[in-house]
Amino acid sequence: MQHRSPAAASASASPGAVAAAAAAMAPGVGGVEPAVALDQVPRWSDPDQRFHSPSSPTAAGSEAPASSFLSFADPLDAAAGGGGHGACRFPVDPEVNSRIYLWRGHPWNLEVDAVVNSTNESLDEAHSSPGLHAAAGPELAEECATLGGCRTGMAKMTNAYDLPARKVIHTVGPKYAVKYHTAAESALSHCYRSCLELLVENGLESIAMGCIYTEAKNYPREPAAHVAIRTVRRFLEKQKDKITAVVFCTISSTDTEIYKRLLPLYFPRDKQEEEMASLKLPADVGDENGEPIIDERKIRIKTLPAEAANSKYAVPVPADIPLSGSGLTRRRNSKLDSYLDPSFMSIIKDPDLRRKEQWEKSAQAKKGFNFAKLLGFGDLGGPALSAAEEYSLHQRYLAKANSLNLSEIAEMKIIYRGGVDSEGRPIMVVVGAHFLLRCLDLERFILYVIKEFEPLIQKPYSIVYFHSAASLQVQPDLGFMKRLQQMLGRKHQRNLQAIYVLHPTLGLRTAILALQLLVDGDVWKKVVYVDRLMQLFRYVPREQLTIPDFVFQHDLEVNGGKGIIVDPRTKHVYQRPSG
Repeated sequence: MQHRSPAAASASASPGAVAAAAAAMAPGVGGVEPAVALDQVPRWSDPDQRFHSPSSPTAAGSEAPASSFLSFADPLDAAAGGGGHGACRFPVDPEVNSRIYLWRGHPWNLEVDAVVNSTNESLDEAHSSPGLHAAAGPELAEECATLGGCRTGMAKMTNAYDLPARKVIHTVGPKYAVKYHTAAESALSHCYRSCLELLVENGLESIAMGCIYTEAKNYPREPAAHVAIRTVRRFLEKQKDKITAVVFCTISSTDTEIYKRLLPLYFPRDKQEEEMASLKLPADVGDENGEPIIDERKIRIKTLPAEAANSKYAVPVPADIPLSGSGLTRRRNSKLDSYLDPSFMSIIKDPDLRRKEQWEKSAQAKKGFNFAKLLGFGDLGGPALSAAEEYSLHQRYLAKANSLNLSEIAEMKIIYRGGVDSEGRPIMVVVGAHFLLRCLDLERFILYVIKEFEPLIQKPYSIVYFHSAASLQVQPDLGFMKRLQQMLGRKHQRNLQAIYVLHPTLGLRTAILALQLLVDGDVWKKVVYVDRLMQLFRYVPREQLTIPDFVFQHDLEVNGGKGIIVDPRTKHVYQRPSG
């Protein structure tokens, strides 16, 4: 099969051909898909791709919706804005952008120099990207069997045989577990980097790569996309003269939408997107290679001792210089006999010192007078978390929640999505009477809450809490509420606009006052007490709520049905006619 040069093909791209090819070549249409030249693939810098950009205006004088960027705001943001202070970490680079393509389809249908195959350590056909071996022919499996396997995070190259491409690069993605998140992130970054290094080492210029993570290995999609895109960006910054095209290939609408949202963060095409990216990028975007930064693996050589500094042979101590590709530091000092203390320390803070401070805060909190516990509100003596610690905690629990089936919690209907309030803000409904503490796994409940709240907390939202008949059930204490609030993170605290509490009791009002004084005054001062359903409907229209039957009954019992009529069939509430 004749191979068409990707560099020559990319020069003749036209917006009309790009749009037509993107629609025609969607996977799952027809039988065997024909080979696709690179000039038929949408280039990221093409003008007709701007409508994918979350930061591009949708109409004259209008802005993109707030939900365009759904997650990973800078956790070190201290105010209502994002973390975009100072220089952008991924500035506009037209040369780099011109090498990026986004394609909905299988990579092995493209006429490029190399395609990436996500496989396992044995490089066997059963665990490779579906359809690759069938398209390439039996010779591919035979050559893979001679390679002796491949380690996780590494890559090996073979011929492409019957594929339009010239070579196939095989790489092994990591298995994902929440407690080994950093290791998995580092291995996944190394997968993409190894593929690009093999490409350059073999004198090839274009590559098509799908999502290296697999469902079987439990890697969350969006965090994996962050790793993929930033690793490619960092590599192209250094090697853009040796690579003409990197095609991100997706075969599902979910992955396609994720890449459309995240590409402007790492490959902004104008100053507007660059400014938006500086607000929306995560705090940790890796090192100069895109790999995660691990504090424990950083060192700093301490300054010379005072006696050596006072010596006539002392050498001035210059600034630390980063060692390329290692994350370490070295000192421009040729005196090997200098009095150096090779203490392993973090550039930001020594990890051991950080843990010691955390233990000291915990011990101090336990020694202190626990007024809340004395009043029966629970243990509030735990140390406060920093913004970065809350963000890390939230991301770990969210990743774990996304990997679990929590349907039994959903069936309890403790929390569920409603419509919108009178201000157009989405609402989350919480039913206190359904919170059956004795038969509820609190850990799984927390995971479910974090998973359900995640789409809402990205923009302003409200909560409706039905306390109707909830006083008959044992309720969680303030210590539990503090822990849950920490896990939801500061984005939840900032974007929560109101908490409408229906049928509050004296005990609940007292507990909320304690939350205002002892946990978080800013959040719990947003509580709006509502004694009647009709009063609630001033804030949230009736048609926007799914209300349990017992809430209507409780409202009739507490308020005596004053001024309202409830339709027993539709559950709609009407104002009782006067007279």
